[in-house]
Amino acid sequence: MFLAKVLGSMVSTQKDKNLVGLKMLVVQPVNVETLQPEGKPLIAVDSVGAGEGSVVMVVTGSSARNTTLTRSAPTDATIVAIVDNVEVAGRMVYKGNAGL
Repeated sequence: MFLAKVLGSMVSTQKDKNLVGLKMLVVQPVNVETLQPEGKPLIAVDSVGAGEGSVVMVVTGSSARNTTLTRSAPTDATIVAIVDNVEVAGRMVYKGNAGL
C-alpha cells in the first residue's frame, strides 16, 4: 500500500469488458512523511469515489483485484481509501484538504 494524490482522471472508450463502468484516476505517489511527490504517476481504478486533489491509499498487485468492484477486472492499482489525516511520530503531516 502507498499514499498518493489524485492528479486527474483517465477516460477510455475502448477497454476490457471488466473495466467498463469503472472510474480510472491518475495518481501521484507521495512520501508518507512529507507528502511530496515520489516516483512516477500511474493509473488506478477508483473503488471509493475519490476526486482530483484527494489524498488516497492505493494497493497494487493481486490486492488491487480484491475489492468488490475489481474482483474480475484486469487492474494492477486500485484506490481503496480516501485519507482523512496522516500522523507520523506524533506530528500531523496531513489533515483533510488543508494538508497539501
